[in-house]
Amino acid sequence: MSKNLSQLARRQGIDNTLFQKLVVTDAGDKSANLKQQRQTLAKEFLMGEAVIHGAASFYDFLDDGSNNQNANKKAYVCNGSSCLCAQTQVNIKEKLVDKFGAANVGHITCLGRCAENGAFQVDEHNFSGTDINNLAVIANEADTASNEHYQVRCTLPEPILSAEISDVAKYYQLFNELSKQFVTREEHEQLLDKLVESGLRGRGGAGFPTGIKWRSCLNEQHNEKYIVCNADEGDAGAFSDRYLLEQRPHAVLFGMLMSGFLTGAKIGVLYIRAEYPVAITQTEQAISEFEQLGLATDFNFKIIKGAGAYICGEETALLRSIEGQRPVVSVRPPFPTQSGLFGCPTVVNNVETFGSIHYIFSNLSENKNSGVEKYKNLGNGKSTGSKLLSLDGSFTHSGIIEVAMGTPLTEIIELAGGFTKDIKALHIGGPLGGVVPLGEVHKLTIDFESFAQNGFLLGHASIIGVPESMKMIDYIAHLFEFTALESCGKCYPCQIGAVRGQEMFEQAVSGEQLIDSELLNDLLETMQLGSLCALGGGVPLPIQNILKYFEHELTPYFSDKEIAEGAHS
Repeated sequence: MSKNLSQLARRQGIDNTLFQKLVVTDAGDKSANLKQQRQTLAKEFLMGEAVIHGAASFYDFLDDGSNNQNANKKAYVCNGSSCLCAQTQVNIKEKLVDKFGAANVGHITCLGRCAENGAFQVDEHNFSGTDINNLAVIANEADTASNEHYQVRCTLPEPILSAEISDVAKYYQLFNELSKQFVTREEHEQLLDKLVESGLRGRGGAGFPTGIKWRSCLNEQHNEKYIVCNADEGDAGAFSDRYLLEQRPHAVLFGMLMSGFLTGAKIGVLYIRAEYPVAITQTEQAISEFEQLGLATDFNFKIIKGAGAYICGEETALLRSIEGQRPVVSVRPPFPTQSGLFGCPTVVNNVETFGSIHYIFSNLSENKNSGVEKYKNLGNGKSTGSKLLSLDGSFTHSGIIEVAMGTPLTEIIELAGGFTKDIKALHIGGPLGGVVPLGEVHKLTIDFESFAQNGFLLGHASIIGVPESMKMIDYIAHLFEFTALESCGKCYPCQIGAVRGQEMFEQAVSGEQLIDSELLNDLLETMQLGSLCALGGGVPLPIQNILKYFEHELTPYFSDKEIAEGAHS
């Protein structure tokens, strides 16, 4: 990252960011001279035109003035892993192309419609399931609503994340109470102690203790701090963040508000992916409702709309994106709580993490029945509280289910009514998560430790059913292709390694060249050890899982008839 560019961006403030200017400019008058618009932005932000072009050319949905063939399309077809496994997208694409023409149809990596599959977007409106049968109406009527339906269930005696918020004013009374009761720095520390005691860990996948992260930001002496909600939910198969932003946005806002109160931050930024238009509008409405309450706080919210880049789910790339820099991963330390947005101390948590705060801080005066006590008593002591699971269309009862940490995975499958088709594996935790064969499901419980001990990854807890009909050699090629397309390009192990891996497996599938197991093992090891972030470093895990558990499928594609030894480690 460039500290100079961060400071130039800071001069303009969060209400006038270069990135949002690029998004608005791209969505504006198409007849205007794009080069001239970018030159104007360069002068306004005192940055070189190369910097502006470098940022704009990174995103799927921004016209970079040269070779971005995926921007400004009439329609987009979802090519995420869940829709791939559902085998619905060939039909979807054919119908979209027939209606709009091939030049007007692009691709989009996961719309979060995994409960129904068959996902596509027309004029920035999302559709799925049987909606494709209504394409003629969708194409002609701008406000046509989707027929989407998915189940939301909770196995807890008392819902946490899925609890309904019927009275917004009453919901924020807890903040009024806590802000009056815990006033001094020492009292803020006491509340953070309670948060640490609850055991809440980041729900975005990394599982870092939330209270420790917030305390780190509090301890930084700086007159400008930020709270950032990472709502760039790009993991294929995941839609729990979308659910919360669309149906429980105040739970997220409350968590950010409390984080600002306890760390000294005055601005909360929600970075919401462009692929979730309803989440953006619902959150905007919730912010308006919050402002109308007139709470005694000077904390303000700001929504930043993404532009199509999976890597922006990585916290440092997300911060660079907001600033208008090219969103590449930054080397750490310093960590965002020390030097984050505009070089200022910043807390970055995901949607579900913030959504848990209201429950945890409730009833603090009742020691034995407080939210802290109840939250930490759920789970295994290390992974506490509840977790939202995203169940894709392979399940009989697909949708969102809230369970206690530590719930057996076999119980989840039973609650979901089993599968709608023959399944041979579950891909859990997004493209970087583990691929679990059905024979290993009985060993796992929904917590970080169980998955890690058995060689998998819970991650965001999306669950995709991989059907018997899916060739695992094709699925590996798909994972490499995804990584190659979404790599930020800063580190070569990820940028080049993913491309070489994709080539290796595609050539094996086409019969051009068999895979050398030693070469593959070296490639996976280099990506794991040499990548700067979890994209390049994480994608070898599901590939190694497949190599280990589906060796019988893959052996014919290897030159020495022997799977890479790294798969068995």
